[in-house]
Amino acid sequence: MLNTGSFRSVLNHCYDLDPSPKLAASMSDLYGKMSRVVSPPDWSIYAPYVKAINQLKKERNAVILAHNYMTPDIFHGVADFVGDSLQLAVKATEVDADVIVQCGVHFMAETSKILSPDKTVLMPDMDAGCSLAESITAEGVAQMRAKYPGAPVVSYVNTTAEVKAASDICCTSANAVQIVDAMDSDTVIMTPDKYLAQNVANLSKKKIVYWPGSCVVHELYTADELRAYREHEPDAKIIAHPECTPAVVAEADFTGSTSGIVNWIKRNGASKAMLVTECSMASNIADELPGVEFAKPCNICPYMKKITLENILYVLHTMSNQVEVDTEIARDARKSVTRMIDLSRELGL
Repeated sequence: MLNTGSFRSVLNHCYDLDPSPKLAASMSDLYGKMSRVVSPPDWSIYAPYVKAINQLKKERNAVILAHNYMTPDIFHGVADFVGDSLQLAVKATEVDADVIVQCGVHFMAETSKILSPDKTVLMPDMDAGCSLAESITAEGVAQMRAKYPGAPVVSYVNTTAEVKAASDICCTSANAVQIVDAMDSDTVIMTPDKYLAQNVANLSKKKIVYWPGSCVVHELYTADELRAYREHEPDAKIIAHPECTPAVVAEADFTGSTSGIVNWIKRNGASKAMLVTECSMASNIADELPGVEFAKPCNICPYMKKITLENILYVLHTMSNQVEVDTEIARDARKSVTRMIDLSRELGL
């Protein structure tokens, strides 16, 4: 973990990071993408960091891969590629860069390193973990295999490299149903998200057994909360992430991954929508969907919010927080991830 006071001292010595309305005004093209959700005073604070990061990326031949749950200043200001976990996993194999800065949580950085072992992968905050990834180990996968002999293990990408290496294939919320249905077995083991597994089971003919993990963000939403909102706003569309409980999913108009959410709103022309997922999702797609009013409630992922412009700049400046994965674990984990990517492409996902 980086010492905040120490790295601020380093950055302030090397960069002019004082708030600057003049600089902010000169970067109005970037600000326009987030102006609905970021105030001008805040943009004056962010702009010096955004300028420094974008300049340093060129010097380092670096790219920033940012998850949809990043704050708008990161998502619109410095990210080269944005998306859900599947999109970022694929992009990690395609980018022509020496350095990848992973703006997300730790398992995503591991996945980038697994898929691009020759690249330097930087993690702005090594403590940006994930409740799902931390809920299971490779030993847990072995326990499930012993309990259900012969059943393939489909592990969510929200897992450590060790768990990926112990699995047969990975999945994301975008492709989980199709991946499970493609398994050559009547029984499929899913880890570690019990709610994703239950929601997939409702859409699949397979018998699905699962590890009892959950997401600290999505499990907070309740069906009662959604029903109360719909009563208050009957014309609004409710869109839930499949990491929510089946009761919440049953109340939603649509359930899908972060990329699926955007596509569904576009196709259905919703004028008001409540996204039952992490807070920053609505903020980041507000520019892409200017005619849509996004409503709350809103739950924040404490892990995603550990990533800031400040620690992005610091790791790029110092080339610290490099992510490494054991060679043998990376080899086996790569098989699970690339099998997912290849099958997704084969299925047209």
